[in-house]
Amino acid sequence: MDHKLIRTFVAVPVPEPVLALQKTLRSTIDPKRGKIKWVRPDQLHLTLKFIGYTPESSFDDIRSVLDGIANNTRPIQLNIEGTGCFPKKERPRVLWAGIQGETEKLNTLVKATQSALDPLGFFKDDKPYHPHITLGRARYPQKVTPDVSSFLDAPYSGIPFGIEKIQFISSELFPNGPVYTILSTHFFMNNSV
Repeated sequence: MDHKLIRTFVAVPVPEPVLALQKTLRSTIDPKRGKIKWVRPDQLHLTLKFIGYTPESSFDDIRSVLDGIANNTRPIQLNIEGTGCFPKKERPRVLWAGIQGETEKLNTLVKATQSALDPLGFFKDDKPYHPHITLGRARYPQKVTPDVSSFLDAPYSGIPFGIEKIQFISSELFPNGPVYTILSTHFFMNNSV
């Protein structure tokens, strides 16, 4: 019996234009005024649920749960708009692009995912869900706190973001950053009624 634990999460892939957006927003921050570690383009995603350390023996159960959710979900129309940071501008840790549009349907999907995984021992998050796409992170200590004012003020045209599937992904941590592997993809019911 394999008891290996692997970090996993449930996410949605982002549309191609987000890569160009990240590149544009990256240019708003002067690297001499604080360091930001930008998320690799192939790792940009919208997280629905961070599961955490997961036994491989649970993978099939998780896939089955996600299939059930996908089969009962219609496509969701979102828009990527605006920028922000957590926890605050004066000491940012996460720089992100915002999500607008059918966010109530997105929240319903997140709640369904949390509720369905709960009986498997992957408990619901205490914090309210705040949809965003992480573009970069600041690690501390560093000599200069990054000045993210230009990033937060940068205008850009909204990017249409239709969600038609969810993915179960593993994240293995290595010294030069995490490596993501898609463990399964679950397409929503395609109901055009």
